[in-house]
Amino acid sequence: MYDLITIGRCGVDVYPLQTGVGLADVETFGKFLGGSPTNVAVAAARHGLRSAVITGVGADPFGDYVRRAIRGFGVDDAFVTTIEGPATPVTFCEIFPPDHFPIYFYRGEHPPDLRITPAMLDLAAIGAAELFWFSLTGLSREPSAAAHAAALAARTSGWTVFDLDYRATLWESPEAAHEAARRVLPLADVAVGNLEEVEVAVGVRDPEAAARALLDAGVRIAIVKMGPEGVFARTSEESALVEPMEVKVVNGIGAGDAFGGAVCLGLRRGWPLERTLRFANAAGAFVAARLACADAMPTTDEVESLLNGARP
Repeated sequence: MYDLITIGRCGVDVYPLQTGVGLADVETFGKFLGGSPTNVAVAAARHGLRSAVITGVGADPFGDYVRRAIRGFGVDDAFVTTIEGPATPVTFCEIFPPDHFPIYFYRGEHPPDLRITPAMLDLAAIGAAELFWFSLTGLSREPSAAAHAAALAARTSGWTVFDLDYRATLWESPEAAHEAARRVLPLADVAVGNLEEVEVAVGVRDPEAAARALLDAGVRIAIVKMGPEGVFARTSEESALVEPMEVKVVNGIGAGDAFGGAVCLGLRRGWPLERTLRFANAAGAFVAARLACADAMPTTDEVESLLNGARP
């Protein structure tokens, strides 16, 4: 039995090794494992959770790299399918600290991770996992959307977490993304998103109103990330507001995935809501102070040390 199974995007992140420079002028790059659900599985594995990711890669050298990197981070790649034809996606970014990190997706018309079909799924493993993590992006195209529906139908216990991960360039319109989110929110126990993402999902941007709308849609825990204002969460019985942890930001892109892996740890351990948020905030801050995403995911001890006053 797995503690966590995630499903969705994977690929290769190609990051400039110079900050504050546009891609037109960058001369050297680093290659890293990428894709938000994949990074969440890595983040959770760093906390000792037995994690696996359901995704697809191309039959190419980058696909080989993704598989090797997933295994190297202690995540099970048994559910990673190699698909002939489309290339493994590559993502570039520009790094302008502290808060400007443009992302450029090179995913082709129909990337491997959106070609996962229901027949490729181990529904018994999905149903038995303590946590199942999926994202809005995985609903953007068939047959991936059908695979997500089959996976959600297999869930009968544990926590199902919906990452509202909205990438405008991967959708034909915000309205299409809203309709997809509306259909699956009743099937999730937890929803996690930033202000733009909750607005796409439920039509309101105010954190308190958005959290209530997410609860009304059927989730048990609504988590709204507010950037420099911290994070707000609500259940039917309580709410918590946690201020951000101050760090010198190097690259903020992987912080949300570190946050997600830490949320999974809190859910798995049965932590109180506020403790989970504080730990997740610190995990995100740890990664924001570093260049990479998956490579920078902290251990539980590293997060605790940061909470206790250590420098990131």
